[in-house]
Amino acid sequence: MPIVPVNALPGVRSDLTPQALKNWNPDLSPKAEGLGEHSISILGPIGKYYEDGVTAARISAALRNIGDNPVDVYVNSPGGDVFEGLAIYSLLLEHKAPVTVKVLGLAASAASVLAMAANEIHIMRSAFIMIHNTWVVAAGDRNAFKQVAEWLTPFDEALVDIYVARTGLKSADIAAMLDKETWLGGAKAVEEGFADDFLGADQVSQEVKDGLKISPSAARQKADLLMARGSAPRSMRRELLAALNASTPGAAGQDTPSAEPENAALAGALALLNQHTS
Repeated sequence: MPIVPVNALPGVRSDLTPQALKNWNPDLSPKAEGLGEHSISILGPIGKYYEDGVTAARISAALRNIGDNPVDVYVNSPGGDVFEGLAIYSLLLEHKAPVTVKVLGLAASAASVLAMAANEIHIMRSAFIMIHNTWVVAAGDRNAFKQVAEWLTPFDEALVDIYVARTGLKSADIAAMLDKETWLGGAKAVEEGFADDFLGADQVSQEVKDGLKISPSAARQKADLLMARGSAPRSMRRELLAALNASTPGAAGQDTPSAEPENAALAGALALLNQHTS
């Protein structure tokens, strides 16, 4: 697999796509009893931009603790900073023992890139791998944007090389898939060579109660991430999230817990999510 050098450009940051964030289900995680001694979980956005994001520094520390032993990497991520993803890709590629990536729900964008470093990739039939061109947010005049476009071209070419090396597909075909943003379900990912085998459902845990599509904790996590992407200060985000969980005044003028505080939080968080991703 190719190694990709990473060089930053001032005024440019990589970011999540709205569709990846919308399709990400934070409730999916590996079953605790199935986790081996040498495992790493990548269960959130990639990059330092996000407070709870997965960074190369964290993965490097985990790999040092694991030593020269085989490692299982559990992935359920909407992506994020592709440059941080490339750094993690390099770390996994350089690990001296076999690496197995297990895609639980979603390996999108930067998460799909780092997954390609594995010796083997296993994916749930219901899971997805999403690939696209390097996706960034930038500011400036037309000359600045022209410079950004030129700067991004080698990274897109490097992504093509990475996916070609994994799948054996033609460069032109991969480039076309990146241009249109391609979503591959589990079966298609295995068929096209983006994954090697299927992951058993017995390795995945999903905590959702009361018949909801997403748990209140997952909804709060997505709402917090949306506000962070909008540059809302941490103090403001904490205030808003606390309000979603707040008690409601009782008839006697005393504060009494809401009958359904988690569902109220969920409703507010989902409304915020739909507003920003519709």
